[in-house]
Amino acid sequence: MDALISPRRRSIVTGLASASLLAACGERSSLHAAPAVEFRGPAMGSAYTLKIAGATPVAPAAAHEAVHDALQAIERLMSTYRADSELSQLNRAPAGMSFALSPDTYAVLALAAQIARDTDGAFDVTVAPLVDAWGFGPSRDRRIVAEDERRALLARVGPGRLALDPDRRAAAKARADVAADLSAIAKGYGVDHAARALDALGVANYMVEAGGEVRTRGRNADGAPWQIAIEAPDAMPQRPWVVVPLSDRSLATSGDYRIYFEQDGRRYCHEIDPGAGRPIDHGLASVSVIATDCARADALATALMVMGETRGAAFAAERGIAAYFIARDGPQLRARATPAFAALGGRRVA
Repeated sequence: MDALISPRRRSIVTGLASASLLAACGERSSLHAAPAVEFRGPAMGSAYTLKIAGATPVAPAAAHEAVHDALQAIERLMSTYRADSELSQLNRAPAGMSFALSPDTYAVLALAAQIARDTDGAFDVTVAPLVDAWGFGPSRDRRIVAEDERRALLARVGPGRLALDPDRRAAAKARADVAADLSAIAKGYGVDHAARALDALGVANYMVEAGGEVRTRGRNADGAPWQIAIEAPDAMPQRPWVVVPLSDRSLATSGDYRIYFEQDGRRYCHEIDPGAGRPIDHGLASVSVIATDCARADALATALMVMGETRGAAFAAERGIAAYFIARDGPQLRARATPAFAALGGRRVA
């Protein structure tokens, strides 16, 4: 197993390295022939893992540095926990101001807007005021939001509250108190950014992951697709539920069981329904999505989590999305895969 994936905003637990080695014999001296190497480090409020298999045209340490720098660059742009980030500056901008954005931040906001339209608002980055009010943002003051406050906050949320201008590569807020939270897409985009850095260096076989979002290229050290495990919700210690072979694809998971608080016997998780203004509460424990780009997989996993099992599975199947749902059925867990996911040949291990 190459990796065990936890829900987003949590670090990955790296699994067993591939046992066999890709032979270095016969490679040109210009190639750095390390059969399998692994690097880890902190990034984006969590941790990242990089695995490289086989020979590379650059030293593995250089590839590691490129990944680290790529992830840090996206964090500097899109973190709501940094007052100096581009996103935080946008969130402080006055209503109607055309705020010029970097290419990366604009690309993420544009993709977010597209997915918001496609999912009828199940994914919405302007949910930030609600995320913070419930204590899952920078405030960390976790509490039940009163009904009158919830209704007032909903007036600040909605795709139409943030307008994008592709000609100027800028954004403008409808109200001064509108704010965006990119945590459900930026981590995936950071992984994509790191993958592009590895591609530019000519690294052919790698797995890069940050906070549970993963992207793969080529093959692992066994010459097989990378083996990515989706964890069993609520399991302590963590253990895999299903293992999926991935090459040149990304996987992202969203779940309700790692970040939450409890009050009066009820669990309130960090997944906020932008339409209702409160944490989801429908028995769905996790959703994993496989796509080419990690940013898209990241956002879609959140959207499907908000939709719930029935609506989410129908939405994903209709659009050919490879999605895997794990739901609670009393004390038991049950799984449901879309046809596109089942076609990838994942295997249950729990």
